[in-house]
Amino acid sequence: HPSTWWHAFEQSWDRVGAPRVEAISVAGQQHGMVVLDSDLAAIRPAKLWNDTESAPDAGWLVKQLPGGAADWAAAVGSVPVAAFTAAKLSWLHRREPDAWQRVAHVLLPHDWLTLQLTGALVTDRGDASGTGYWSPATGQYRWDLLSIIDRDFDWPSVLPRVAAPDEVVGEWNGARVACGTGDNMAAALGMAVRQGEAVVSLGTSGTAYTVADHATTDVSGAVAGFADATGRYLPLVCTLNATKVTDAVGRLLGVDHGSFDHLVLEAASGAGGLTLLPYFDGERTPDLPAASGTLNGLRSDVTRAQLGRAAVEGVVCGLLEALDALARQAPVSSVVLTGGGARSGSFRRVFAELCDLPLSVTDADEAVAAGACVQAGAVADGVSHAAIVERWRLGAREALPSVSVDRASVRGQYAAARRAQHPTT
Repeated sequence: HPSTWWHAFEQSWDRVGAPRVEAISVAGQQHGMVVLDSDLAAIRPAKLWNDTESAPDAGWLVKQLPGGAADWAAAVGSVPVAAFTAAKLSWLHRREPDAWQRVAHVLLPHDWLTLQLTGALVTDRGDASGTGYWSPATGQYRWDLLSIIDRDFDWPSVLPRVAAPDEVVGEWNGARVACGTGDNMAAALGMAVRQGEAVVSLGTSGTAYTVADHATTDVSGAVAGFADATGRYLPLVCTLNATKVTDAVGRLLGVDHGSFDHLVLEAASGAGGLTLLPYFDGERTPDLPAASGTLNGLRSDVTRAQLGRAAVEGVVCGLLEALDALARQAPVSSVVLTGGGARSGSFRRVFAELCDLPLSVTDADEAVAAGACVQAGAVADGVSHAAIVERWRLGAREALPSVSVDRASVRGQYAAARRAQHPTT
């Protein structure tokens, strides 16, 4: 329920001594659907981005335009998938008609927290671009797409205003409140991502993204053509399964994270022909919401180390395919790893083995929070985001040496297993 986010904020604020601050900004997970009634009370629990229950609605929405995926990509830069807010609204309209009748406002998670701080119903271009009904290219809501869900709904009164990137949207206890943004947009800001540099974020889920000066359109739907937090664009590929996969396999093997890393590195590249397709909880890219994980090439001489390495290689190969898709939309000349998984020796090693671009890791432990702080710092001092990034010297990288293995063989083994199990991908 959204109220848990506010309780968590209050507890955290009290824990740090409720300091006086000049400005504050909120960065939050993208896509989540928060529906409020006319009294600004939540009608139901938030439906989060990783909830795939709305997959049928995403498919239905795509079919409603004559050109299907191509028309959606042209309209809003992305093709709807289960994660997108548009699909979740369609699900609510279809499955909970009584709740639908009470909807007076639709917000995203970060919007809802901004509302609690300021009383303002407002969002930003970065988070709005992940809804499936706001166009990064034009900076406008697409009322025609929303009318597909419910043509009689008063959409303009329901959706929040989209603030400018440098706008002060209100005050909280005397502090200026910036517009906030989605987590990936904030992370890009907090890491000072440069054009040509792709970020691979290794969390429970995985993302690959870069910054661009132009809006992107991928009719395949693999690359979401998002906006960033500064006025530019953030083409992004998301996978549902990253470190959750290695956590699960480590648990099966009965080892902690450190021991898992050592175990993985005992096995040679290619894991003895063992391949894990890591779609443990369905997958977003490729779009396989009902999929599960698949282990291929299992033999009687399999080792624990090979199983561990197959898990890491499966996640890495999936993210490298995401990078391939990203590079078809925007220039990618180097890769930086971030997120909890970037601290893992096994993930660093396997990426260094299989990635054919210069590779580094960032020193930003909390890049999303850092990005929100950049937004707050900018509105506090009335300067640009770039000025704050330079002042705080964000964007440090540690280069990782390349490791020579037969990359084509390992990646080919993974791709062959994927095509055999999921021929449409």
